[in-house]
Amino acid sequence: MAYYKVFQKYIKHQKNAIGLPVLALFWISFFWGTTWIASKEGVKHMPPMQLVALRQLFGGLCYLLYFLYQKHPWPNKRQWRTILVLSVLNFMLSNGLSTWGVKYISSGLGAIIGSIFPLWIVIISLFRGQKTTWKAVAGLVVAFVGICVIFYDYLNDFLEPEFRFGILLSVIATFTWALSSIYIKENKTNFNPYFSLGLQMLLSSIVISTAIVWNGSAIPLAAIPAISWWSIAYLVVFGSVLTFIAFIYALEHLPTEISSLYAYINPMVALFFGYILFNEPLTVPIVLGGIITIIGLYVVNRAIKKK
Repeated sequence: MAYYKVFQKYIKHQKNAIGLPVLALFWISFFWGTTWIASKEGVKHMPPMQLVALRQLFGGLCYLLYFLYQKHPWPNKRQWRTILVLSVLNFMLSNGLSTWGVKYISSGLGAIIGSIFPLWIVIISLFRGQKTTWKAVAGLVVAFVGICVIFYDYLNDFLEPEFRFGILLSVIATFTWALSSIYIKENKTNFNPYFSLGLQMLLSSIVISTAIVWNGSAIPLAAIPAISWWSIAYLVVFGSVLTFIAFIYALEHLPTEISSLYAYINPMVALFFGYILFNEPLTVPIVLGGIITIIGLYVVNRAIKKK
């Protein structure tokens, strides 16, 4: 993190600084898209929630050790409350359930479902009686049509209980992510977001680890195969640390409309690599439905940000 600050100051004096933010955007789009692939590979060989617990343990320690070295002040009572709430919504539920879900559904489908959380924000706003724009509602309808087109190829799969369970987990994960977004907006604190992120990861790791040990679903660490350890390492380094640094850098140096493009590219990356590596389906309805869904999400996102 310290190297990043020095690097950031250096870049501000360069004439062609726009090149690096664009590269950061490509980095985000690619690596956050491939984390779905890493999760899919990891959960093939170990309990999903144990993978989540280990990923968040190592990712949280990376942030915590850095801020302990910097002697950063700890959160106050109000900030701890926010950290606890976000730990539950972001990591125990959203990240945990979405990882669990890809054990039963394709990584590409999981990524597409994961990207629809802005739709929940619009739906929650409507139920709360809040005003919303016609563009947001139109985007919601378009995205819903796209999802229906995607699931045309999965109609037979709905006969399988495990597939339905995976879809349910993934949908709940997107709902809790939307709740998290709303909570952050309505309960802003001035605490360092990276330190908060690390504490959220560690707290969720402790709770999840306790739960899986208590119910007997965890396996001995020595029994975890190398491929799952590599998946965890990839998720920690590229999913939890480096890509977050690139994400903040892109937000600071690119217009909002450009920096948010990663959200529409990630599902396509997951679909492509799922097809290449796991032979997951990549049919015309899935591709067409994915494009329609992303168009709807783009309209919703623009409406939310303008509001």
